[in-house]
Amino acid sequence: MSKNSFEPFLDGKNIYLRGVRIDDVSGNYYNWMNDCEVNQYLESRFYPWSKEKLLEYVNRINSDPDYVFLAIIQKEDNIHVGNIKLGPINWIHRVTDIGIIIGEKSIWGKGYATEAINLVTDYAFKKLNLHKLTAGCYKENIGSQKAFEKNGYVIEGVRKSHYFLNGNYTDLILMGIINEK
Repeated sequence: MSKNSFEPFLDGKNIYLRGVRIDDVSGNYYNWMNDCEVNQYLESRFYPWSKEKLLEYVNRINSDPDYVFLAIIQKEDNIHVGNIKLGPINWIHRVTDIGIIIGEKSIWGKGYATEAINLVTDYAFKKLNLHKLTAGCYKENIGSQKAFEKNGYVIEGVRKSHYFLNGNYTDLILMGIINEK
């Protein structure tokens, strides 16, 4: 992917994916990162995000060849509803992590995460020739776990009592998918 490509990059039925732009930070992205409900399962929730800090993050990830950082755009009204990221990519072993945030609460449960994961998984295997993608989610994040499972990801393990959430320790569900082709 060209790091300067902010036109539709991957096209789906209800969404398209394009590079995350600097002007996305001034939009809803900044609000999502500071919304306790949206970011409750992100490790970044422990730190307040300033616009400057978020701009620095976007610039750093966009300039790193070991990441693919994409905005999820709802086709119906061309609204930025979330982000999905591959990285860091280990080019020797051809493996990477995948992470996603759906920031617009009004579309939670409507399949946008599932569709975005499908588009990026297909891209990672067919275009980047990666061997394996991994994801992790809190045990309580059932929506995320289901979105990955619908795309063929399987639970590979559980890290018991791994994260502190709402005053208690909770498990980390480790998921993955292997490129069998």
